[in-house]
Amino acid sequence: MSHDIRARTKAPSPTPSSANIASQPVPYQARFTPRPRDQLDADERKAVAKSGSLKRSQHSFGGLKLASAEWKLLLGIVILALFVRLYHLSWPNSVVFDEVHFGKFAGKYLSTRYYVDVHPPLAKLLITMMAFFGGFEGNFDFKEIGLVYPSEVPYIAMRALPAIMGVGVVPISYLTLRGLDCRPATALLGSMFILFENGLITQSRLILLDSPLVFFTALTILLWVGFSNEQQQEPFSEDWWLWLTLTGLSLGAVASCKWVGLFTIATVGLATLKQLWDLLGDLRVPPRLWIRHFMARALCLIVLPIMVYMAVFEIHFLILQNSGDGDGFMSSEFQHTLHGKGMPDTYADVSLGSEITIRHVNTQGGYLHSHEHNYPTGSQQQQITLYPHNDRNNNFRIVHAYEEGTHDHDYATEPLLHVTHGTAVRLEHIPTFKHVHSHDVRPPVSDVDFQNEVSAYGYKGFVGDANDNWIVEIEHGAKGDSHSHERVRTLRTVFRLRHALQGCYLFSHKVKLPTWAYEQQEVTCNKNAVKPNSLWFIETNEHPKLALTPGAEKVNYRPPGFLRKFLELQQVMWTTNAGLTDRHNFDSRPSSWLTMKRGINFWVRDHRQVYLLGNPLVWWLSTAAVVLFAGAQALLILRWKRQYKDFNNSFIVKYQEMCGFLAVGWFLHYFPFFLMSRQLFLHHYFPALYFAILLTCSVFDLGTSNLRPKVRLQVAGVLIMGAVITWYHFSSLTYAGQWTKSQCRNSKWLKTWDFSCDDFPVTYGDYSTFPTVSMAESAVPSDGAAQPHPDGQAPAAPAGNGHIVEEHKAEATNVPAGNHPVPGRDVFQEKANKNMKDRVASVAKQGDAKVDVKTAETTRAADPAEHVENKAVMPPPPLPPNELNDVRTEGARQEQQGPPGVRQPPQRGREQAEQRKQQPEKVAAAVAAAMAAAAGNDNTVAGVDDDAAAPKPGDPPKGDESAESTTTPDAALNEEERIRKELFPGEGA
Repeated sequence: MSHDIRARTKAPSPTPSSANIASQPVPYQARFTPRPRDQLDADERKAVAKSGSLKRSQHSFGGLKLASAEWKLLLGIVILALFVRLYHLSWPNSVVFDEVHFGKFAGKYLSTRYYVDVHPPLAKLLITMMAFFGGFEGNFDFKEIGLVYPSEVPYIAMRALPAIMGVGVVPISYLTLRGLDCRPATALLGSMFILFENGLITQSRLILLDSPLVFFTALTILLWVGFSNEQQQEPFSEDWWLWLTLTGLSLGAVASCKWVGLFTIATVGLATLKQLWDLLGDLRVPPRLWIRHFMARALCLIVLPIMVYMAVFEIHFLILQNSGDGDGFMSSEFQHTLHGKGMPDTYADVSLGSEITIRHVNTQGGYLHSHEHNYPTGSQQQQITLYPHNDRNNNFRIVHAYEEGTHDHDYATEPLLHVTHGTAVRLEHIPTFKHVHSHDVRPPVSDVDFQNEVSAYGYKGFVGDANDNWIVEIEHGAKGDSHSHERVRTLRTVFRLRHALQGCYLFSHKVKLPTWAYEQQEVTCNKNAVKPNSLWFIETNEHPKLALTPGAEKVNYRPPGFLRKFLELQQVMWTTNAGLTDRHNFDSRPSSWLTMKRGINFWVRDHRQVYLLGNPLVWWLSTAAVVLFAGAQALLILRWKRQYKDFNNSFIVKYQEMCGFLAVGWFLHYFPFFLMSRQLFLHHYFPALYFAILLTCSVFDLGTSNLRPKVRLQVAGVLIMGAVITWYHFSSLTYAGQWTKSQCRNSKWLKTWDFSCDDFPVTYGDYSTFPTVSMAESAVPSDGAAQPHPDGQAPAAPAGNGHIVEEHKAEATNVPAGNHPVPGRDVFQEKANKNMKDRVASVAKQGDAKVDVKTAETTRAADPAEHVENKAVMPPPPLPPNELNDVRTEGARQEQQGPPGVRQPPQRGREQAEQRKQQPEKVAAAVAAAMAAAAGNDNTVAGVDDDAAAPKPGDPPKGDESAESTTTPDAALNEEERIRKELFPGEGA
């Protein structure tokens, strides 16, 4: 059988030339493999008929093979886009929608005042750059929609940046489609759809962030397509590295505009994984070369974008070096890196008799605080809250606990006695001489059995009682400070305070008190306290004996580095963004975006309006293309399962890969919004809309592939004309132009489109009869001003309990049918007036003498983790005569406070309040005087002694002597008409 056995011949040794083949770059390949003649489209068959064969594609920069005629066409498209985007950019000449926020941020950059926003800073920095070059000095506050821009505000230059970026998206879309190997007619169709999309036009003509976001999203996709073409042509060439590096830079830029840019990163990331997977299965690519591909992509598409993102925040920190209204969101260490927030060194050891300030660890709500205002319910004793700003009402003295029949420690004469674990203490509020106190009384908001009210109780010289006693429990100390684990040390020791009698812990959480407590954060004594919310530390410490002790140890904050500040701000942005859950008149859910169920009312004034609405033809065609692709993809998969060889057809593979990439981009920019519970609006769909429009054009390219080029161009021309006609039809809403009621009503193609037709006149000739509204008349008082704090400061919301900047804060309502337009009327203010009237009527019926007519009383639900019910808080009872001056001065203080969220220096705020003390706020004073008169309190109008009701030594301490109103319902109803006529003289009965 030996003759049947064949010996295997030895393989020849590899020659040097053959050994180097594997290390050589993969040779040039066409983007799509050659196809048989029966699979050629009309353009390719025409080329074959002329030359006899289909020419092999040559290397081109990024795969962009544009003829000279196309560059001329592209130039014409750009000129047309400049006209469409920049036309009448100066109108409206007043603040529109979220220009309230993003214009204001430019002013904060120019004044270097620190602020916090839910969006990264790149787009805002670019807008600020335009404002700076335009000569803006940051002295305009953008405080409300409809406020006319003064001449010194370069709002046109600030709007020009988003507009120019909106123009840039148009040629980018053309080049992207050509890079995807679509025909020129298809690229022309796509660019025209982008050019005449009303929603994109509206958003790009205002000081908003969505236009930069869409621009960098489109730029990233173009650069990635160019890199993918270079990958097919010549990997690791100079052009290859250039496209890859530019893609990474653009990824960093899009993420630095809005976090929606992370969806673009995910899109490119999935495409990168597919590329690496295909390379891994290519036997011509050895492992070493594959690792080079992987490392190059990791460097340019991961490391480089992160560096860009962090560099933008470094610029953000370098500019915002001064204290601002965003301080309260940040940690104490962060705040003390800002100018104006620095703290001198303070004594380390805390002893009985030390004058201290106590800060909450977890919520950044601020300092333990009290002021001379009482709870309207419960014990009606003095309020204890958290306040985020430094103030004298944050000062407490830590003294020995009350024990009947024992000697009290005299800190002034006796030796220093350090506060250690288990020490029983009292906290004496220095300005009012009252003690931090708790008892078996429910809090005003978190009214549950396991939480007790915390109040300030006592008076000067009052010894107190056992309900003032707290036990110090040290939680942990600082690393490198062994003493901080044994005794309480400033800034180093974290501790809890347990009530000696009730067993509950001093506690605070992200719950705001109503306006009677100036919306400061609630403090309670919680028997089931979550530990992080019951931790405290001492920030400042002074003691008379330590001041006389040479060499007494002092400490201060350790300034955080850039990385720590960066990570902290990311956490604050995430928490604040997640807290944007309040409803808005024009918010919408993602399920309504595909059909453009409703838009957003941006601005209404002078019988014109800006209403964000997309081009219906473009929008609905893009949705249809998405549905059509999904159906076609499902059919191909079913056919593949039945052993059809569709995926062997290079023609099908080409469009399947092209449309699949765009569909994945649309999906990743759309479906994540279903997972968000925050406030959402139609403009959040714009990045996904861009992908949908490109997908529409890809489907068009496929559907017209067998048509002659001339016929294909004619079909594209018909679609373009339809888009232009639709754009022009709704242009009055896009450019705030003139319109009539009949035209408006005929344009409501969907019943859910809620732009107000009653704001438009009957004929165009009526516009000539309307007077021009002056800038002074345009200044409408804001109904969202923050309630001023009694110390002259407007408290900033602590991080996580809501939001420092609510998107789209202003509300818009439709004008009731039958109302005739009034020159200069603002529908936003009409809603505020109606709310104020309703509150005045409610006050008159209830006999409530203390009411804030500018800010509705609201309560915020407690943390779910605390299982606290969201219980409504009743308004406080009528104030006694000695407190009425406080009510009369609240309006003056609020008027002096300025726009919401802008905190004035404490001294300035107090001086202004004193200067305006004799100018009572009209509505509050009228209500207070009327209700007091109805109750028979004639002395409420005259000035009274503010200290008349202060507790005297020997009298038992108590809260404000707030008696129940004796006003009868009939008397209150009789007063309602008089109040209405006084406040609203032009209104009928």
